[in-house]
Amino acid sequence: MNPITILIIYFTIFMGPMITMASSNMMLMWVGLEMSLLAIIPLLINKKNPRSTEAATKYFITQATASMMLLFSITLNYKQLGTWMFQQETNNILLNMTLISLSMKLGLAPFHYWLPEVTQGISLSTGLILLTWQKIAPMSIMLQIYHLMNPMMMLMLAIMSISMGAWGGLNQTQTRKIMAYSSISHMGWMLAILPYNSNLTLTNLMIYIILTIPMFMILLTNNSTTINSISLMWNKTPTMLMITTALLLSLGGLPPLMGFLPKWAIITELLKNNCTIMTTSMAMMALLNLFFYTRLIYSTSLTMFPTNNNSKMLPYQENNKHNSMLPALVNLSTLTLPLAPQLVL
Repeated sequence: MNPITILIIYFTIFMGPMITMASSNMMLMWVGLEMSLLAIIPLLINKKNPRSTEAATKYFITQATASMMLLFSITLNYKQLGTWMFQQETNNILLNMTLISLSMKLGLAPFHYWLPEVTQGISLSTGLILLTWQKIAPMSIMLQIYHLMNPMMMLMLAIMSISMGAWGGLNQTQTRKIMAYSSISHMGWMLAILPYNSNLTLTNLMIYIILTIPMFMILLTNNSTTINSISLMWNKTPTMLMITTALLLSLGGLPPLMGFLPKWAIITELLKNNCTIMTTSMAMMALLNLFFYTRLIYSTSLTMFPTNNNSKMLPYQENNKHNSMLPALVNLSTLTLPLAPQLVL
C-alpha cells in the first residue's frame, strides 16, 4: 500500500475517536465514529485473501447497522427536543436504541458474534487496533450519557458479556479468538460498574489497553496465531516465557499483578451497592477466564505438542528484534499495583 495512503488511513483512525471524545454534540460524535469505521476497512482487507474480505464485510455490515441506529436516535431526539445532545426528557426507547447501537460497536453480548470472527480473519497488528483503539470512541459516548440510560439493561448486557467472554474462550485454539473473547469479557466488567462509578470504567479501560498492547506485541514478534505455534516459544525466545506468563496472569486478574486492580475495585464497589449475586457470578466467570489464560501459559512453557518434525527440537538463536517499548509496557502492566490508590480515586 502507498505510504501516503497508509499515513492518511492511520491519521483518520487516530482522529476519529479524538473528535468523538472532544465533542459535546452527538452528531459530531457520530461523525468521529464513522471516520474510524471507514478508515479501518482498508487495513482489514490488506491481507488480500477471502478470509480477510469476509471479516471486513462482517465488520462493515455490523458497524453500519449500529451507526444507522445511533443516527436514527440522534435525529429523532433532535426532532423532539431541538437539541443534538440527549437530555433527561429524551424518550426511553431512543436511549435504549443508543445503548444497543453502542453495545454492537463495542462487541458486547448478545451482539458480540462478529468480534471473534472478524479478529480471526485479520492480521495481528490490525486486531490490536480493533480490540484497543476502536473501543475508545463508543466507550467515551457511553461515559457521557450513561446517567440517562436504563441501569437494569446495562447490567444485563454486562453479565451476558462476562459470561459469553468466559465460556466462549474455553474451547478456542486460535490466539486471536482468545483475545477477542477476552475483550468481550473485559468490556462486560467495564459496563457492570458504569452505572455506579464511571471513574472505575475509565480506569479499567486504560488498564485493559495497557495489558492488551504488550500481549499482541509478543504474538507479533513470534507470529503466534495458534496455541500450537505458541508452544514453540520456549525454544525460540526463552526470555519471552516469563513476560508472557506475567501478562496472561495479569489479564486473568491474578493478584498481585496489575490486572487484579480493576476486578478488585469493581467487586468492592458493586458489593457496596448490594449487588451480591451479580458480583459472585462475575467472580466465578473470572475464574473461567483465568483458566484459558493458564492453558496458554501451560502450552507456552511446559509442553511441546506432538510432531513428526524433529527440527522443532533444535535450539533456535534468540530473536533480538524485540520492540524497545515492550519491557516498559510489561512493567507497567504487571508491577504497578502499588499505584492502585491513585488510579482508583
